Amino acid sequence: MSNLDFETDLWNKNYNYICGIDEVGRGCLAGPVYSGAVILDKNKSFEDPFFEKINDSKKVSTKVRENLVNYINEISISTAVGYCTAKEIDEIGIQNAVKLSMKRALNNLSIKPNYLLIDSLSIDSKIPQKNIIRGDQASKSISSASIIAKVSRDSYMINELSNEYPNYSFEKNKGYGTKVHMEAIKNFGITNIHRKSFEPIKSMILEN
Repeated sequence: MSNLDFETDLWNKNYNYICGIDEVGRGCLAGPVYSGAVILDKNKSFEDPFFEKINDSKKVSTKVRENLVNYINEISISTAVGYCTAKEIDEIGIQNAVKLSMKRALNNLSIKPNYLLIDSLSIDSKIPQKNIIRGDQASKSISSASIIAKVSRDSYMINELSNEYPNYSFEKNKGYGTKVHMEAIKNFGITNIHRKSFEPIKSMILEN
């Protein structure tokens, strides 16, 4: 379960605007990759039992995640998301696209942080940073960012892309390579929002 150990240590060193950053959708076959950025307000009380529910977004149910978004906004100085499209992922590669989406989330914050806690990655920034392996399970700031990004991306896949591409069940699979999704690709083809540099889509294109 994530906690505030990293944040508390940095707050004690007078880093008041500590930003947690995490991405979601890295392994999808379709749709964008999203990143969240969250600056928790150190002056807020974190005694609420709801605070304990903040964890790696993959370990939190859909309903709880959606309820947590409002709560995270309440206990934060600023939250933001950034994304990279499937086209950008194909052009620059998933690792660079993840980093770019993180920088976009950072730029969308209403206040500039003075320290970054990032899940498993380092990004090109003059702001001091620490990359934490499995950070979304270690830092409340990072797990908060994970939840913000996950809810935002899921909403986009459900409310927009599933309507635009009704044959692919994006409202259920969110772009991941489920059996139903793979069957839809075989039956209806590869769309503009599929990642053409990802397997097995890459091989499917070469076969045609």
